[in-house]
Amino acid sequence: MNTSSRPFDRGHTDDLMAFLAASPTPYHAVANAAARLEKAGFQQVAEADAWDGTSGGKFVTRGGAIIAWYVPEGASAHTPYRIVGAHTDSPNLRVKPQPDMASNGWRQVAVEIYGGPLLNSWLDRDLGLAGRVSLRDGTERLVNVDRALLRVPQLAIHLDRSVSADGLKLDKQRHMQPIWGLGGDVHEGDLMAFLEDENGLGRGDITGWDLMTYAIEAPSYLGRDKELVAGPRMDNLLSVHACTAALAEVARRGDLPYIPVLAAFDHEENGSQSDTGADGPLLGTVLERSVFARGGSYEDRARAFAGTVCLSSDTGHAVHPNYGERHDPTHHPRANGGPILKVNVNNRYATDGSGRAVFAAACEKAGVPFQTFVSNNAMPCGTTIGPITAARHGIKTVDIGAAILSMHSVRELCGADDPYLLANALTAFLEG
Repeated sequence: MNTSSRPFDRGHTDDLMAFLAASPTPYHAVANAAARLEKAGFQQVAEADAWDGTSGGKFVTRGGAIIAWYVPEGASAHTPYRIVGAHTDSPNLRVKPQPDMASNGWRQVAVEIYGGPLLNSWLDRDLGLAGRVSLRDGTERLVNVDRALLRVPQLAIHLDRSVSADGLKLDKQRHMQPIWGLGGDVHEGDLMAFLEDENGLGRGDITGWDLMTYAIEAPSYLGRDKELVAGPRMDNLLSVHACTAALAEVARRGDLPYIPVLAAFDHEENGSQSDTGADGPLLGTVLERSVFARGGSYEDRARAFAGTVCLSSDTGHAVHPNYGERHDPTHHPRANGGPILKVNVNNRYATDGSGRAVFAAACEKAGVPFQTFVSNNAMPCGTTIGPITAARHGIKTVDIGAAILSMHSVRELCGADDPYLLANALTAFLEG
């Protein structure tokens, strides 16, 4: 398949790669999604303000989470929602509260492991540093040192011959601390002073931080015919990007039987239990306030939720060419085969038969093929925001996504067509 002769998906995928490169942290991803929605006519509303029931697009941001919705003209207080859900966070190395350290003449930055990254994929990578800093005056600022600043150096094979026979074994504490210069002494405050200088701040202005490392290598097309895309944080910014594009598109069309919603949460990779995670109250609060702002009652809220459906979009596993036995023998999702429907009877995914029918109808409307993912019975199954959303809000939820390789690597791989196909399916679902 030669994607260069099929420009219908190249533009969307080009835009995805730009979004990935511009979103090294959940905070940047939210800021970029918000900017795209504002360009589409959405207006930000503050949680502390009173909300009105006017029609149009609105969104709320909180840290690494964004909830956006579009109220069509004439929508009633009990109009159901159509929700596309995703998460903004990815496994990585995050800066500790006391970051300055040194060892054997090397200056290092102390990091903590976030989520479940493939640790070996972080070795010998040129790493930048980005995130959110809190300032002495009470404001917050996004920061991004987008250059080769840090590196986690691997031990030479000459100093560990056993690695060839026994495989690489990494200690999360001893082996994953990156270097960023030379010097035998610890100088407390060095990293924050560096960030203050980089961002035109005064010394001592930074009083709090949520910082993380990221590989600075840009996303790129891959393969003989460029039918693949390699890049960072596809799990799960690929879905955040597709959900944002789908919501902006249906809002442009306007006449809708449902209220379309984007819900992108933080902290999925470590359980979703936070004020910005799917297991927190943010989504339910926003949906309820929207009902009440349109003059609705608790009865209207219950009616709206009863007719609501959520597509939880997250990446899933494409069949691996070198580890085919790790997959279910009858379910082999393939790159560029269209979005995947994720099924697990033990509710690690929220999909059931009626949910499958909803997704199948959306794909048929969009003219998009879809595949099904089921774990090998002998392998543990991951989970998503899907079951959490279904249980917390009583909302019918269907787990879907895009098939990728190298999930949780610093650099993942997907088919170049699949982001476009996923976005089309999400758009058809939001239209109803």
